Amino acid sequence: MKVLDTEINGFKIDKFNQHGLETGKTQGICPLCSHDRKATNQKLKCASYDWERGLGTCHNCDTSFQLHTYERRGEITKVYEKPPKIKIREVDTKVESWFGSRGISKQTLDDLMISEGVEWMPQTGQDENTIHFNYFIGDELVNVKYRDGRKNFKLYKGAEKVFYNIDSTVGHDTVMIVEGEMDVCAIHESGYKSVVSVPNGATLNSNNLDYLDNCIDYFEDKEKIIIAVDSDEAGIALQTELIRRFGAELCWIVDFDDCKDANEYLIKHGREALTARLTTAKQVPLENVVTFNDIEDDIIEFVKNGFKKGYQIGLENFDNIFSTYTGQFITVTGIPSSGKSDFVDQMVVGYNKLYNWKTAFASPENQPTFLHAHKLMRKIWGGMPTVKDINTGKWKEVSEVVDDNFFFIDVEKYNLEEMLLKGAELVKRKGIKCLVLDPYNKIRSNDSLSDVNVYTMEYLSKIEVFAKKYDVLVIIVAHPTKMYRGQDGVMEEPTMYNIKGGGEWYDASYHGILVHRNYEEKTVKAKVLKVKFQNLGENGAEAHFHWDRNSGGFIPKDNPDVSNEPMPWE
Repeated sequence: MKVLDTEINGFKIDKFNQHGLETGKTQGICPLCSHDRKATNQKLKCASYDWERGLGTCHNCDTSFQLHTYERRGEITKVYEKPPKIKIREVDTKVESWFGSRGISKQTLDDLMISEGVEWMPQTGQDENTIHFNYFIGDELVNVKYRDGRKNFKLYKGAEKVFYNIDSTVGHDTVMIVEGEMDVCAIHESGYKSVVSVPNGATLNSNNLDYLDNCIDYFEDKEKIIIAVDSDEAGIALQTELIRRFGAELCWIVDFDDCKDANEYLIKHGREALTARLTTAKQVPLENVVTFNDIEDDIIEFVKNGFKKGYQIGLENFDNIFSTYTGQFITVTGIPSSGKSDFVDQMVVGYNKLYNWKTAFASPENQPTFLHAHKLMRKIWGGMPTVKDINTGKWKEVSEVVDDNFFFIDVEKYNLEEMLLKGAELVKRKGIKCLVLDPYNKIRSNDSLSDVNVYTMEYLSKIEVFAKKYDVLVIIVAHPTKMYRGQDGVMEEPTMYNIKGGGEWYDASYHGILVHRNYEEKTVKAKVLKVKFQNLGENGAEAHFHWDRNSGGFIPKDNPDVSNEPMPWE
């Protein structure tokens, strides 16, 4: 192996081959345990070396180790654009009259520091007279929402996204969340002051509430969160996501009856009626207690359309045999170096592409972290970025996708309970829909149970509770501990029963997937070992792939369009 400029894959190496192993060899001794073995056994090849990832795996002590050390990069603080400082002036008579027709008084306009002025609007391609909804944090103007007479909107380009009127929450143990600035005005008009709006409305297929992370501290002390968003499909989707983030125990729901939102209710029924309507907010139904009324819509949907379609990864041959729901967990197994972690990466990249899902990784074997991030980058890129690609438009686009959608839990010691707590925090702050635990045996539970079967069941029960509570898909990578060679000397394919505590893994897992590499044919197969619901997959079915060295992607076997070109560091 040749090392150029002490870099591998664009990342600077602090110490190459820190253990002094046979460079370029794929198998050899383990630097962690070989010296502790009998003199006659110290040179046994018990480890696999992955020089591309800079990671070794020992099959004797079941431990992973870094082949190289790397210089760590400091965290980059995101810089936002700032709207120009303004002097808030009163709106003119025409604008005041328009707000008045919507039930909004001049006092409310003054309280919320709403202004007006000329602004170029991309929808019309020209300057327009616009209303300015000014977003403040303290005395600092951080963003502006512009609205013209044709109901076109825009936020200040590149500015920080936060809740509108966020300062109103300070000093209150209750806050109301609405879907638009006009609804904030309406709620304020009713006498309720602690009210905020999401900055960009609700969209049906997006749970990217980046503004929540930017001002999450404002909600830490709240005892009650009232959600009063629009009653359309997109509004309900936003409501569901807010409940998932904050927790059902804190959330209450306002139903505006025959109206779409708060402002329409104010116009139609008046200020006193709106005030009264807000007092009818109902708490989100208790967890683990379900009534027919709670699930009637689901029953109607099932009667009309049958089983809900499962989530897929975007690879047709695999999608034909497997799909899943959130609130469940998948166990992925396979012999060492079979491509388990790589296939899991392929899965979550697919979920992100199809459904905008965000994923968090607790992956002690996918170290160093920046190489794991680079693997994801390659899959999204569709190839291997080179030095000349750095800071290009595509580089910035792909790096932003990785930065916005994938999060890496990087700690010295991984613990299941702590990982689930961190996962819950990432649900709240980042909106993750998928959590990867890779591998389970490096993420131990606090339970000190001597019976492996009882320990395994308790371990998986904690994961199931987390998945259901936060509506998250959990993917667990589990190495087999019992592996056998056939008469031909080839390692047999493991099943879920080959994992330590095997029977419990099969019984408790919603789904099981085997990832197995055929070195002779240079292919990888994904086999469905278990699928809990018949409509989601086919037990025993297989999908076969080529692995593209350049992109790290899995290409259906029927499509031979793969790259076998050497990596830059080879």
